[in-house]
Amino acid sequence: MRLLTHITKTLLGAAVNTNRLPVLSLLSRKMSAINYDFTVLRVTRPRDFVVQVELNRPEKRNAMNRAVWDEMKECFDRLSVDKDCRAVVLSGAGPMFTAGIDLSLLQELATTIADEESDPARRAVAGVPVIRVLQECVSSIEKCSKPVIAAMHSACVGGGVDVSATCDIRYCSQDAWFQVKETDLGIAADIGTLQRFPLVIGNDSLTRELIMTGRKFYSDEAKSIGYVSRVFPDRQSLMDGSLDLASEIASKSPVAMQTIKKSLNYSRDHTVQEGLDHIALLNSVMIQGEDTGKAAMAQMSKEKAVFSKL
Repeated sequence: MRLLTHITKTLLGAAVNTNRLPVLSLLSRKMSAINYDFTVLRVTRPRDFVVQVELNRPEKRNAMNRAVWDEMKECFDRLSVDKDCRAVVLSGAGPMFTAGIDLSLLQELATTIADEESDPARRAVAGVPVIRVLQECVSSIEKCSKPVIAAMHSACVGGGVDVSATCDIRYCSQDAWFQVKETDLGIAADIGTLQRFPLVIGNDSLTRELIMTGRKFYSDEAKSIGYVSRVFPDRQSLMDGSLDLASEIASKSPVAMQTIKKSLNYSRDHTVQEGLDHIALLNSVMIQGEDTGKAAMAQMSKEKAVFSKL
């Protein structure tokens, strides 16, 4: 379902479930037949069980227009159930990772809301589902069952911070810089930065400084505050390092990797005891699978384990 159609139906009061994922339709056909033929995302398989998703609007500095949001959710929903994918690298084509949300989309959405309602209070109420649709597009990366590595070069602005904050691991090149740009547009970031960024860097004071001022912070600072875990000299070494990491993750048990991601996300949002109870339940099932035995045998024989598709 395309983004604007989705929003319009929601505003008109249609019974649309914005949380519905295309999983059931995907499960009804062969996983190898999953289609990644998008217009503004380029999806490739550079390594075994590794998928690279590239923002592909280089002429627009990968500004995230309506099509990007649409395709991002569709892509990561599909990757979540793709048996031939065990790790994902998210990158940007052209001169930068992304310039953030396309301002023309903001204008389009504002016009859509204004056209539907004349009363300011009712326009405000109508705007909530609009924002929620965009939030779900970004959250699809976090909800994807496969580990996602953000490989960022040059600018990562506004919506790019929202997107990268949902990724499991963040790498960048030396020339990378980051900015919570919404502040300079007179609005508060509303699709994930305010919720995820503080948890990522673990510094409330610095979070407020960066978000309230909208100042740029560069790769060295991003590394020092824990927003990225590695900085590479240039874009090529960044992509090589990101793909190497994805390959290493893809070589592990897919059961273990997906369980780890699920448990980490759950534990982040719950108490320690709730997290312990959650992983105990998951592992009581997962440890009975064949991957545990294969991994143990590989460790003893010093050979590489080969795991079945999940």
